[in-house]
Amino acid sequence: MPLKQLNGFTLEVDAEGYLTQHAQWNRDVAVALAAELGLTLTEAHWKVLEFIDRDFRERGVVPGMRRMNKVGNIATKDLYALFPDGPIKKAAKISGYPKPASCV
Repeated sequence: MPLKQLNGFTLEVDAEGYLTQHAQWNRDVAVALAAELGLTLTEAHWKVLEFIDRDFRERGVVPGMRRMNKVGNIATKDLYALFPDGPIKKAAKISGYPKPASCV
């Protein structure tokens, strides 16, 4: 696996930059990954990231858009406002989980 240096962290990532070892993830890593994508995390971002974390731990997969809407009570328009141009993909990357299977 490739290694990535990011703000003093050495992270194991796949070819697209998704963490391969979630144990390397923490809030500081999330902030650095978000900054790399041009985002500054707010409480609204953390709500999404925390939902992804809880859901992944329960189900073993990154929740898709419909699950984010129905179970997470997070509207699609809000997801796109927080994570433009591919909200599920970006949120999964920032939360330290693999690229969702539904994302090309």
